[in-house]
Amino acid sequence: MPSKPYGMICALSKACEIIEPRWTLLILNEIWSGYTRFSDIRRAVGNISPGILSKRLTELEKAGLVERIEDRAKGTVDYIRTQMAIDLEPAMDALAIWAQRHIDAEVALSDSDIGSMMDYFARSVRTSHFPARRVVIRLNFADETGPYPTWWLVADPGTSPEICVEIPDVDVDLYIETSKISWNAIFYGRSTVAREIEAGRLFATGEVLLVRTMEKWLPRSSYADVDGIQMLPAAE
Repeated sequence: MPSKPYGMICALSKACEIIEPRWTLLILNEIWSGYTRFSDIRRAVGNISPGILSKRLTELEKAGLVERIEDRAKGTVDYIRTQMAIDLEPAMDALAIWAQRHIDAEVALSDSDIGSMMDYFARSVRTSHFPARRVVIRLNFADETGPYPTWWLVADPGTSPEICVEIPDVDVDLYIETSKISWNAIFYGRSTVAREIEAGRLFATGEVLLVRTMEKWLPRSSYADVDGIQMLPAAE
C-alpha cells in the first residue's frame, strides 16, 4: 500500500491508503467474479504485469482483504476474499453504477484489452440459446491494433466454449465485424445489437437464427440495466 500516508485523521483517507493503489479494486473485482488462481486473475484484469499483480496480492493479503490458500499436495495457490473484502462490495457496486450514469460512453469504453474481452465472452456466452450442435463464430475487431484482431468462438453442446486466435479447421456459422467500443457498448448496456447494426458499427452475416438471437446469447454486464445509463451516441 502507499509508502507515505496521507497524514489525515479521516476514515476515508485510511480507506484510500488500502484500496487506492492502481489495480487494487480490479483485482478484488475479479476475485469477486470467481477467479482465484494467479494466471486467471492476471488474464481477467488485463494489462497488469506479473510483478505488479504479485505485489498487489501480497499487499492485499497483509491488509486482510485476501487470504492465500496453498495446496502443497497439488502445488496450487488460490486467493479468496476475506469478510473484510466482502464488506467492500456495496461500495464497489455503487462506484460501478456511478460510472454507468456519469462517465461518457466513449470514454468509458475506449480502453479495453481484447484478450480479457474474449476470455470473458467465452466464459459467459449464453450457449443455452444456441442450436443443439456445434456453433462457430468468427469475430473481427476493426479498431484492434494488436496482433490478434480476429478471434473464433467454438461451442460444442455439453462443453465449455473455446476461444482461439488461429484459424480452426471448422466451418463458420456466423461472421461478426465490429469494433471493441461497439462490442463493449452492447455488453455494458450502452447500446443494443439492433442499434449498432443500424449505426453501421456492427455487421453480422451467416446463419439467420444466430443473427436474430444475438441479444439473447450475448453476455451482458450486471450493470447493463442501470437507470440513467449514458448511451453510446448514435451514428452521425
